[in-house]
Amino acid sequence: MQRKQLPRRSIRSVLIGDRAFYAMVLAIVVPIIVQNAITNFVNLLDNIMVGQVGTEQMSGVSIANQLLFVFNLCVFGGISGAGIFSAQFQGANNQEGVRHCFRYKLYVCAILIAGALAVFLLGGKGLIMRYLHDEANTGRVEVTLEHGLNYLHIMLLGTLPFALTQVYAGTLRETGETKLPMFAGIAAVFVNLAFNWLLIFGHLGFPRMGVAGAAIATVISRYVELVIVMIYTHKNAGRYPFVKGVYASLRVPGQLARDITIKGLPLLVNEGLWSMGMAVLSQCYSVRGLDVVAAMNISSTISNLFAVTFLSMGSATAIIVGQTLGSNDMEGAKAQAWKLMAFSIFVSVITLTVMNLVAPLIPRVYRTTEEVRALATSFLRVYALCMPLFSFCNCAYFTLRSGGKTLVTFLFDSGYTWVIAVPLAWCLVHLTALPVVTVYLLVQLADFIKCVFGFMLMKKGVWLNNMVG
Repeated sequence: MQRKQLPRRSIRSVLIGDRAFYAMVLAIVVPIIVQNAITNFVNLLDNIMVGQVGTEQMSGVSIANQLLFVFNLCVFGGISGAGIFSAQFQGANNQEGVRHCFRYKLYVCAILIAGALAVFLLGGKGLIMRYLHDEANTGRVEVTLEHGLNYLHIMLLGTLPFALTQVYAGTLRETGETKLPMFAGIAAVFVNLAFNWLLIFGHLGFPRMGVAGAAIATVISRYVELVIVMIYTHKNAGRYPFVKGVYASLRVPGQLARDITIKGLPLLVNEGLWSMGMAVLSQCYSVRGLDVVAAMNISSTISNLFAVTFLSMGSATAIIVGQTLGSNDMEGAKAQAWKLMAFSIFVSVITLTVMNLVAPLIPRVYRTTEEVRALATSFLRVYALCMPLFSFCNCAYFTLRSGGKTLVTFLFDSGYTWVIAVPLAWCLVHLTALPVVTVYLLVQLADFIKCVFGFMLMKKGVWLNNMVG
């Protein structure tokens, strides 16, 4: 008697969804992409404006932003643990749970702001100096340090509005509202752009402030974004029920706080260590000279603009899969995760093609040397080549995180960075004579190791977990 074979699902059915699925994904991800794209486009214009003032000014701002990036990622990681619970509470239609998660985020941000102020005010000079290497002793180090420190101190005034905006915008996205953060972000970036033009160059009677003007413009824009998000959210409490009575009490149930802390602490530590790892990687490359610092600044600013596609897909993955897990639909969550992964990689292939075409063009608008422009173009082409790897890792990270496997994501993300990427970069920079572009390429290609582990963890389904049901 012939044994009956069970039908196997085709690769197409696993990786490709129907029209309704992509309509749902696009409804969530497009506003996030638009907001992030506009933000990064204005950051590019901001970077170009500062670059018109001088290479040392541009490098000083770049180093300061690299340090502030650690704070920004710590905020992101610190509230992400509560965000996992928020998305699942929303899937279970538990608004009181979402409210408690919002309050928890406030406490985390207060602690992080205090820590950032202490570190940067007391140790900012020493941290910036670690990026400055000039064997010719041309005096560029002192000029770059002065501009970087000035920019950093002014930017500290923007830590409060930045953190509060992340609390509101993150909670709104976790409950399915992506348009409001997008509109607030768009308004903020145009405010930033306008004040950059006025304060960096001194147009329309405003003082010509250079680097300080760029920092002031950014701080103003952050307060504008916060005001828009807060006012609209509280005026439309019926549409966003979690905000009703959110400040009537700042109490968070002890058991929930413990659960969030247990799940969220690895995320906070992960984002902190990962962002510090990125800072150390930049410091490794900077050993090869100030031209490398300038070129990395140009390439990273442009890369961030193109990376919004796959990074936004990660945010969408966390929202979609998290809500599905909260509704206790494990098979649905698994199916969504693989389709989102495939879609993200598809989008990244399109993006890298465009990025490779414009790589030689955008660096030419900077007022800097041909050596710096050529280095920036090479760094951009390396990043474009590796974009599908980054896309896969990003989706895998957010899939694992959506099910509360934060210790796994810690090992997958920052563990990899410190065990493999940082030592590899340090050894290649200090122990070989390889060109810095080759070093950069080898470090980025090492992400293939991360992809393998991400695939194995996703396939095992260790992340399929409902934490609020």
